[in-house]
Amino acid sequence: MIDTLYEWIWWDRFWLPVNLTWADLEDRDGRVYAKASDLYVTLPCAIAFLLVRYLFERLIATPLAASVGIREKARLRVADNPILELYYLSHSRNPGQAGIDGLSKKSGWCVRQVERWFRKRRNQDRPGVLKKFREASWRFVFYLLALIGGVVSLYDKEWFYDTREVWNGFPKQNMLDSQYWYYILEMSFYGSLLFRVTFDVKRKDFKEQIIHHLATLTLLSFSWCVNYIRIGTLVMLIHDASDVLLESAKLFNYAKWETTCNSLFVVFAIVFMVTRLIIFPFWLIHCTWVYPTLQYPPFFGYYFFNVMLVVLLFLHIFWAYLILRMVNKFLFGKWSPNRSLSTPAILLPSTGGLPLI
Repeated sequence: MIDTLYEWIWWDRFWLPVNLTWADLEDRDGRVYAKASDLYVTLPCAIAFLLVRYLFERLIATPLAASVGIREKARLRVADNPILELYYLSHSRNPGQAGIDGLSKKSGWCVRQVERWFRKRRNQDRPGVLKKFREASWRFVFYLLALIGGVVSLYDKEWFYDTREVWNGFPKQNMLDSQYWYYILEMSFYGSLLFRVTFDVKRKDFKEQIIHHLATLTLLSFSWCVNYIRIGTLVMLIHDASDVLLESAKLFNYAKWETTCNSLFVVFAIVFMVTRLIIFPFWLIHCTWVYPTLQYPPFFGYYFFNVMLVVLLFLHIFWAYLILRMVNKFLFGKWSPNRSLSTPAILLPSTGGLPLI
């Protein structure tokens, strides 16, 4: 039964154009194609990223933070109370009035003491600026290196300038070493973000970030297996471009370099709108929606890939709305960029990502 299910899931007609089979994507005549089994390497690579990140944050990011005056502040710990602590960890960090009354009776504390304990306990768990700075530093370094690597690997490729070339000879397109490592490293990085998601700073767009990371990994995996690699590298590149600026703006915000932070945020907003709301839908989605049908009839994989790209586009629109709200308040003098960059919008994902965003 398992074999039957496996064959059904990987049925050629689902994922490949008509008259093509998986046998057509086997290495031959000097051509090398991406294989689903190659993706197994992303798991150890993601774990390696976690180790590198740990060392980077402690050996580089922490001293860098100290050099700009960012240090971990000592916080007073709440009084030990097993009953309240158990409720805090297993039920709610912010109980309603009924919960407060019940806990007051169980613990023998008055209502005001219980309310004060929960308020201090939440503050105790609130991430400090140092933690945020270290996380942003790590993401900034990765996105910067990924952007540079993407430009180096794509600048001399014809499909970088003419998206029609993305489908020239598809799917029998030879995979380059630069494409292999670009994919593996991006997927491993997003895998490491998923591993760390419960430990990193939890922002207001937490659910959107989870959807983003999962959509990114799904898109990358699918595009890898069916040799949509050329379009995949283009999508990764335009996402990394704005992510670099976002993370750098965060760093200067945490360091309280307000003028630099505000300037970078404005540049980030412009690049975000251009890459994710103009280039992404009108060049890249157009490329995957229109050009393939000129060569073969639409099939399930064609629709699946484009639907996932549209999911990412809706996430872009959601984040663009947050950005425009802040820009509007900034222009009309009702918003302090230094304060807000630590609240709603630098909540924006790092999404890189096919992530693609």
